[in-house]
Amino acid sequence: MKAAVMYKPGDIRVEEVEKPTVKAGHALVRVAACGVCGSDIPRMLSKGAHRMPLICGHEFAGFIEEIGEGIEGYSVGELVTVPPMIPDVSSDQYQRGFPSRSENYDYFGSRRDGAYAEYVNVPLTNLIKVPAGMDPIAASLVDPAAIALHAIWKADFKAGQSAAVVGCGPIGLFAIQWLRLMGAKDIIAIDIAEEKLAMAREAGATHSLLSGSSDAELPRCQLVIEAAGHPSSFTQAVQLAKAGGHVVFIGIPTTDVPITTATFSYFLRQEISLHGAWNSFSAPFPGDEWTASIDKLASGELQWKFMITHDLPLSELPDMFKRYAERKEIAAKVIFRP
Repeated sequence: MKAAVMYKPGDIRVEEVEKPTVKAGHALVRVAACGVCGSDIPRMLSKGAHRMPLICGHEFAGFIEEIGEGIEGYSVGELVTVPPMIPDVSSDQYQRGFPSRSENYDYFGSRRDGAYAEYVNVPLTNLIKVPAGMDPIAASLVDPAAIALHAIWKADFKAGQSAAVVGCGPIGLFAIQWLRLMGAKDIIAIDIAEEKLAMAREAGATHSLLSGSSDAELPRCQLVIEAAGHPSSFTQAVQLAKAGGHVVFIGIPTTDVPITTATFSYFLRQEISLHGAWNSFSAPFPGDEWTASIDKLASGELQWKFMITHDLPLSELPDMFKRYAERKEIAAKVIFRP
C-alpha cells in the first residue's frame, strides 16, 4: 500500500509499504480521509515521534475492508470514525473515567502507525460507526470537534454568558460553533490571520480581533478557550476572562510560556480558574463528546465545509508539509485522501 513515512523530522516520503494483515480483535480499515492536526506539524517537522520511521496521521475515518476474528456487529463496507487514542483499560485513571490521563496508552500516528496510509488495523475499542450517508470527511473531523467540546465542558458555562476563542484553527472554529449552539451571548474570536477571522465569523463569532490589537473595548468573558498554543495568547486569554471566569488551555506550545507579573496578578486577584484540556475522551470511552460530535456533524448543525482549505491526494503530503515549514500559505483544515 502507499503511505507517507516519516524517517525523521522533515524527511517524509510517500512510498510503497507492506499492507497490514487484519489481526484478531481488529478490523482492517481503508482510510477515506485523514486530516492534519496542529500537533502533526511540529511532530513531523521538528520534534519527531516516539519511534521512527513512523506513519503519522490520527484524525481519520474509513470503510471496513476486512473483519478479524472476534469482531461482531460490524460489516464490510461500513464507514467508521476512529478515536486515535487506544486507552490503557487497566489504569486507575481509565477506571475512574479519565482515559486521557493514563500513562501507558497507545496512539495512532505518534506511538503506532497512523492513517497517512491506505489501510490501518483498528481494534474493536476504537471502531465507531457513523450514520449512513455521512460524508467521510465529516467523519474524520469528529476528533477535533470532540476536543473543542471536551474543553468547553471543563468550565461551568451557561447560555447567555460571553465566551472567547483565541486561535481559530479547526478546533477553535468548532469551539465557536459549540458555544453558539449552547446559547452564548457574545463570542469573541482572536487570530493572527484575517482569513481565519473570516471563518470565525462564519462559524458564529460576534466579535473578531487580530492578535496583537487592543481588546480593551471587548467584553470580558465567563469562558475563554485558548486554542493557539502561542505564548502571547496565554496572556491574552487570561486577561480576557471576567472576575471568577474560566480559561481552558487546549493549544500545545512548542516553547516555554512566560507569564507577566500583571497577568499573574490579574489571575490571582480576579480568582480566574485555569484548566488544562487534553484530548477528547471521557467514560464510557470514547465519551459523550464523541456521541454529540457525530450527531451534530451528521445533522449539519456543526458546519465543516467552510474550513477545508486543502483536499489533497496522499502524494502531495510531503510538499504540503514543506509549505507548512516555509509558512507560504494560510491553511485551516487540510484533508488527505489516501
